[in-house]
Amino acid sequence: MAIKFNRSQTFATGGTVTAASLHNLIDGTDIYPALITDQSDLSTVSTADKLLIADTDDSVNAKSTTVFNLFDDALSGGTYSNAYISGQFSYGTATGTRLVSTNATITTGTIPTATLGTTTGTAATFTTGTLTTGVIPTGTFGTTTSTAATITNGTIPTLTVGTSTSTAGTVTTFNSTTGTITNLSTTLAGDFTISQGTGTVGTRVAVVNTAQEYTRAHNFNSTTLTSGTSIAWNLEENQVARLSLTTNGTIADPSNKVDGATYILSVTQGTGTNTLNWDASYKWPGGTAPTLTAGSGKTDIFTFVSNGTSLFGVASQNYS
Repeated sequence: MAIKFNRSQTFATGGTVTAASLHNLIDGTDIYPALITDQSDLSTVSTADKLLIADTDDSVNAKSTTVFNLFDDALSGGTYSNAYISGQFSYGTATGTRLVSTNATITTGTIPTATLGTTTGTAATFTTGTLTTGVIPTGTFGTTTSTAATITNGTIPTLTVGTSTSTAGTVTTFNSTTGTITNLSTTLAGDFTISQGTGTVGTRVAVVNTAQEYTRAHNFNSTTLTSGTSIAWNLEENQVARLSLTTNGTIADPSNKVDGATYILSVTQGTGTNTLNWDASYKWPGGTAPTLTAGSGKTDIFTFVSNGTSLFGVASQNYS
């Protein structure tokens, strides 16, 4: 067994023991490390386990304290310039500067100032900071500045970006309750819907509820109807149409009439002897439909205004 005390005092066999030598036996005793190292090891330490402490405020009596008190007071009262934690680290609210050099998962909390490399977060609040790169699956942000980031899901109340250029990417759903996009240059592959509010466009875009002056020609593309005994006219697709008549025919009741819309039909004789009749939905001055001009290559032009049920027409004839 190892020696645990150095008594610094010896006694001769059969000698006399004095009071002074007894004092020296205790006062001059040194404690060897074997007093501790020879004891049985503890595999775990409970927060209620106690340690013997030399109290600096009491030079006579040693005192005991729990393991919990030892670390709680030491961590709150001291400053540690370099700490390495390899296992799971949980904390409440952290203030000041904290640097995690390689990898970190922050599940909840507030980080007032953060500089991050690659981050993974399930729920976090960033009031200020710089995110240089990384993916944040779900995040709530105050004001953020990002030089390179992918945000797949979350809410960004206020996003401040310096200069950004995007050449590739898809915004599946873009919801914005406030903010200004100064210049948006993009190609919209699907529908673009403004469900609430007012969409303001520049002078180069035609709008339906504002009087505008056009500086370039705007026209309907002229389409061709098919000659036959019954001639169909879809007004939705053929607002300005032409017909080369090669047989006697009748213009059937046109489809998709719109109240207030105007329609134009140019009819040219193919062989020069064809007649053209009109469905009862066509209305003419005096109730009499015009007679088509005879002669190969002769053209008559008919202009109509609709009330949604009928087409009211006038004829300009005998163009050659």
